Amino acid sequence: MTAGASRRAMPLHLAMLALLFAAQFVLPAYHHTNFARIMVLATYAIGYNLLVGYTGLLSLGHAMFFAAGLYGAGLTVQYLGFGVLSGFAAGLLAGLCLAVAVGLLALRTSGVSFMIVTLMFAQACYLTTLYFNDITRGDEGFVLAAEARRGSFGGVSFDLSEPATRYNLALILFAVCVLLSLALVRSAVGRVLIAVRENEDRTIMLGYHSFRYKLLALATSGAMAGAAGAAYALLFSYVGATFASIQYSILPLLWVLLGGPGTTIGPLLGTLLMFYMVDFASEYTSSYMLVVGFALILLVLWFPKGILGTLRQRWVPWLP
Repeated sequence: MTAGASRRAMPLHLAMLALLFAAQFVLPAYHHTNFARIMVLATYAIGYNLLVGYTGLLSLGHAMFFAAGLYGAGLTVQYLGFGVLSGFAAGLLAGLCLAVAVGLLALRTSGVSFMIVTLMFAQACYLTTLYFNDITRGDEGFVLAAEARRGSFGGVSFDLSEPATRYNLALILFAVCVLLSLALVRSAVGRVLIAVRENEDRTIMLGYHSFRYKLLALATSGAMAGAAGAAYALLFSYVGATFASIQYSILPLLWVLLGGPGTTIGPLLGTLLMFYMVDFASEYTSSYMLVVGFALILLVLWFPKGILGTLRQRWVPWLP
């Protein structure tokens, strides 16, 4: 990133966050809830983008980290009596620990082999949620009790069932992750991750231990996915095995590809567009995924690097 682009990046991100904050005061109730959900899912996509967009590691098993956060928060709150904050911390740590454990094994492979290994791990996690059906309730899932969604921080009480509280907490989580992502990719570590993506052999020749950097990227990505999963369970009060299925490994890939891999704002744009594309198409046809598929084909033809990636390549080179 050039000096000029670096100076423009932070104001752009702060303006985006300010716009999201202001949007809650004008959005109708239906879209107010949708935007809270989009920001949580975009947080998941930000973590995925660090792995695939900046490090060049294509994972087909990222749902296991999201589900680890989901169940880490949901099960501890439901069965162990954890509070909201301790439940969120449990979910985040579950995603981080699982990412480190999987990374120590999966990162011994690369390319297609890495994709297959992550897919196998994810399927094992999904089947585990089904096997322990008495606890997880499988595909049916379970709803968190209303009492479990109340907490306090710094002497201030809050209730996650309140729309304004839910929206602003989702915004805080998204803001922290997007700014952390920006700081990481602008740092020396981020430069090494991009070097690994472009030419890992040359990066190793320059003296960098590529395995450690890839493990760091996977751990950071898993922690963000775990945080998003924990937030989803607590904010929307539902935990189910569907979130561990292959669908939730493919969705973040589509969100990132749509918005632009290797761009810090792309995951939000991709999540927002695809969420409403599915929402609107499902009102008119049960084959809404056909509409989504057609839109993605057009995207590949006209925006081969995603919307923001192509804009950066052709017209706005300073986009982060």
